[in-house]
Amino acid sequence: MKTFLTLMCSVAIACSAGAAQHENKAKKPAPKPRHVQPVQRVAPARGQLRPAYQQKVKSQQHTNAQFYSYNSKVKKAITGQQHVARNVQQQKLNRSQQIAVSKARSNGTYAAKVKQQKITANSTRVVRANKIYKVQHFNLATKTRPTKFTAVKFQQNRRIAGSQYWPGKNYVVFRNYRPVWHDRWWWRHHYNRIVFVFGGWYYWNAGWWYPAWGYDPGAYYVWDGPIYAYNGLPPDQVVANVQAALQAEGYYQGEVDGLLGPLTRSALAAYQRDHGLYMTSAIDRPTLESLGMV
Repeated sequence: MKTFLTLMCSVAIACSAGAAQHENKAKKPAPKPRHVQPVQRVAPARGQLRPAYQQKVKSQQHTNAQFYSYNSKVKKAITGQQHVARNVQQQKLNRSQQIAVSKARSNGTYAAKVKQQKITANSTRVVRANKIYKVQHFNLATKTRPTKFTAVKFQQNRRIAGSQYWPGKNYVVFRNYRPVWHDRWWWRHHYNRIVFVFGGWYYWNAGWWYPAWGYDPGAYYVWDGPIYAYNGLPPDQVVANVQAALQAEGYYQGEVDGLLGPLTRSALAAYQRDHGLYMTSAIDRPTLESLGMV
């Protein structure tokens, strides 16, 4: 019984304490609400970028600037290399032209220019319509050896100076010509038409006369190169008719002797220059066409 009373008292005391605590909590004032300061976001001015985007744009601009700078350097380097290559090529071309002119001068075939523009088709027709040259036969001392001109010497594989600048089928023989030396037996077994003119032997091949070097080791030649053989004439008569035609045009003032000497070659070069032909200083088909001979 005593124990039961003690337990009841403890329960009563605990209930009283809980009620008092609950009453105290009810009497405690409620906490004031905390005032939060609103964050004010300032919008960027019109036309102005946000800071983060500004940084991104600056970074992209810097990258672009580096890229363009690199491209510019590469382009300058490539342009510089191309310029150097063009200079080297031009120097080689100038050097080859100087060598050709020097050789031509030493051979007496240089007149004024190496290369001239080709005569146009229209002007060719006009010239041939206005000029008709009648072939003549001249009484020439072709059986004698000339003494007024120094004989040219044989130079194996010699090229005609300036011929590399004469394009077209009418000038192929000049570009391909190389002096060759063979004995009389060889020449007779390879060509069926060989003539003796002014101390030298000439062979006929596909419409052209060429010096037959070696046919007679002591032969005399005043010109080492092809001569266009029109109307089947021998080389001396071809040269004589050209000299007569150039006399009529006022370009040749010498004697009609059938020799393609320096004076005749100089007259040919002057005529070719004035009529828009390549200055071969030799007898070629375009020159004879312009003179009205073919």
